[in-house]
Amino acid sequence: MEGHESATASHDGPVIGEPRWPMATAVLVVIALTILLPNSLVVRPRWGVPVVEAILLVAVMIGDPGKIDRRSRPVRAISVTLIALLVATTLLCTSELIVQLIRGGRATDSAGLLLAAGGIVWASNVIAFGLLYWELDSGGPAVRAHGLPRYPSLAFPEQLTPELAPPDWRPRLIDYLYLGFTSATAFSPTDTMPLRPWAKVAMMLQSGISLVLLGLVIARAVNVLK
Repeated sequence: MEGHESATASHDGPVIGEPRWPMATAVLVVIALTILLPNSLVVRPRWGVPVVEAILLVAVMIGDPGKIDRRSRPVRAISVTLIALLVATTLLCTSELIVQLIRGGRATDSAGLLLAAGGIVWASNVIAFGLLYWELDSGGPAVRAHGLPRYPSLAFPEQLTPELAPPDWRPRLIDYLYLGFTSATAFSPTDTMPLRPWAKVAMMLQSGISLVLLGLVIARAVNVLK
């Protein structure tokens, strides 16, 4: 799929690679958030997964430092592995929190701890899914730097109404983080439409998780405060 998208990308315009530091910052934020979770919600071993994620991030930054414009399969493979691990970790923490919300647990006995843990898990999901959209859309950021494909995975407003966008516009990480945020708050697409099956499945999954998580956290917090 991504190879086809890359082949159909336009190479007539200039190469516009986005900086690496926003992606690195987002990854570090997710790692930090998962470390802040209570012991009962973290993936074991507690420091094992964050260390692996940090090593993968360093490898990506060494392989393609500065601006993201190098179409390298090894670098892409490491980047996809890193983001898949981030998403898997946040999903495991989310599922554990949901189990404790239903059955009871240390993280859900106090309204303050519950709201803090719920906020951390929710924010981690927003950023992790934003990174997932960013990495998988249109062959990834390095491919998008050389031109957008004719048939993208996600249709942004700037693509649907190109007369409103600057010349040679490319979606950047902030656009995908915004997509992750709106999917988690509106529980549906807002201004960006999923076109490929994987994008529709990912958005359904994120919206469903957010709906269940927010509903259970609020209900449990109200019950604890009574």
